[in-house]
Amino acid sequence: MDLDALRAQFDEYQVVLEPDEDTPEWWAGAPSVCRDSVGTYWMACRMREGDSPRGRRGYEIRILRSDDGARFEPVHSLRREDVPIAGFERPALLFDKEAGRFSLYGCGPYGDGPWCIFRFEDAASPADFVASSARPVIVPGSTTDPSHNPVRDYKDPFIIRVDGVLHCFLIGADRVERAHHFRSEDGDHWEPVGNGPALDHGGWHTFYTRPASVLPIGVGYLLIYEGSHPTWHDPIYNIATGLAWSADLDSFVDLTPHQPLLTSTTPGEFMTWRYSHWMWDDGALRVYAEVARPNNTNEIRVWRIEV
Repeated sequence: MDLDALRAQFDEYQVVLEPDEDTPEWWAGAPSVCRDSVGTYWMACRMREGDSPRGRRGYEIRILRSDDGARFEPVHSLRREDVPIAGFERPALLFDKEAGRFSLYGCGPYGDGPWCIFRFEDAASPADFVASSARPVIVPGSTTDPSHNPVRDYKDPFIIRVDGVLHCFLIGADRVERAHHFRSEDGDHWEPVGNGPALDHGGWHTFYTRPASVLPIGVGYLLIYEGSHPTWHDPIYNIATGLAWSADLDSFVDLTPHQPLLTSTTPGEFMTWRYSHWMWDDGALRVYAEVARPNNTNEIRVWRIEV
């Protein structure tokens, strides 16, 4: 894989969605995209304000539709007060072709408990999801092993269906954030895969290492991951993106251990390029991501990549 040639194709982009205010710390991002049986594109994304405490700023999961994958129109809104929840982060939107129905997952500090993954009731259209129907499906447990660092929170799911089985790659937060892998037959009951992180820290991503997207490529899978380095400005939010490869979704080889594949081409204090969703689209790649702008706001962008 020629990573330099791939990187060069990300110079040109289209803006999908800007934040509701052009003010630092206001972000539109965390896109999750699927196509239905007639080819319509649907997106779920997180809208974030800059005034609440960190971790509580995601005020809305916005649902949008598009005929061409680039120009989206809003059709629905799930507000944090209607769940209720203190704040949202990344959602995961899926379409089941056999059932003809959509599933939507979210994450956040549910009730009085930790951050967890919750599922809304399935709907015939993404415009019909009901905020108050959310119920937890992946919740942090506990361990009695003093040598094990227990996961405190689960967040930011990316879910893909492979051979009829759902695979969820998400962030498990202990002292830092790491990539974890769960699987499920029905989308409600999930089991962890493996005994630790799917991809651990190393190289440029020694502070955070998080999953963003999984892309089948014929000879295995690409794990699009994201991370940060402790020497970077505000490495909790200053997130870059890299690539790893797996033959079986069980173990991964880091393809970009020495430097990120992608950072913002319009950085301010942050070079953030994160929460990306990669999907096949009529022989090319369609890539969506949350990217930093010069005034410390983030927007959703889309690329069409020829491979």
